[in-house]
Amino acid sequence: MIRLHVVAVGKLKEKYWLDAVSEYTKRISRFASVDVTECPEGGCDGTPALLKKQEAEGILKKCRGYTVLTDLRGEELTSEELAEFISRESARGVSEFTFVIGGSRGVDDCVYAKADKKIAFGRVTYPHQLMRVILLEQLYRAMTIINGIAYHK
Repeated sequence: MIRLHVVAVGKLKEKYWLDAVSEYTKRISRFASVDVTECPEGGCDGTPALLKKQEAEGILKKCRGYTVLTDLRGEELTSEELAEFISRESARGVSEFTFVIGGSRGVDDCVYAKADKKIAFGRVTYPHQLMRVILLEQLYRAMTIINGIAYHK
């Protein structure tokens, strides 16, 4: 069974984000093991580089298996290409994927270097709370494509 981990900087507080994350993790669990882990944001004192370094420590501790970073500089994939990527890597023996969503300052270079793949969901910037929902919806969509379920149109 495929294991999907989403590692995200910051804590969701609003009920509507929590509800959306819960709904998509429930949907994905039909096809794969899935969990979402929150890493604390860097403190409020220090340079952006120092704060990103603090966040990186939490992120790197949670990365398991094939690490995919969501990043504006990453490769833009269609939903079908995301499904194909997961399917292809699974066929190669990868059973565990970690998808990383950085904080509002981005990620430290060490997280960027750790990532096996970088993907982008367009060239626009999303709030990291919304990005969590977008990523989970796309993972659910990929799982339905892989499993031949008529969700993806």
